[in-house]
Amino acid sequence: MIYPVPDLAAATAWWSEFLGMAPYFNEPFYVGFNPGGYELGLLPDGDEAAGALTYWGVDDVTRAVESALAAGAIEHSPVGDVGEGIITATVQTPQGSIVGFIFNPHFALIPSDL
Repeated sequence: MIYPVPDLAAATAWWSEFLGMAPYFNEPFYVGFNPGGYELGLLPDGDEAAGALTYWGVDDVTRAVESALAAGAIEHSPVGDVGEGIITATVQTPQGSIVGFIFNPHFALIPSDL
């Protein structure tokens, strides 16, 4: 789940307090947490009006995008490595929804206290 935030520092502090953990990735362009093995990201230049963006964890982002395109979606953001081997892409469904795909080799599902 990626949340667009207007104040990255304030959002990072709030989520750190709420989750009881520091972010695993903290850069001016993106802050990422790993609660329970899931990605929770803060995006300072995201479109707040569009709301949060959910990424589906997949083994092959390119194949997932190709399947979505074959089913009638259009490319929203291309497949790309966003750092440390993490691959993402988004498509727009025929109904206008944005669907994200992510491959993150660093995550494994783990139990959470939340």
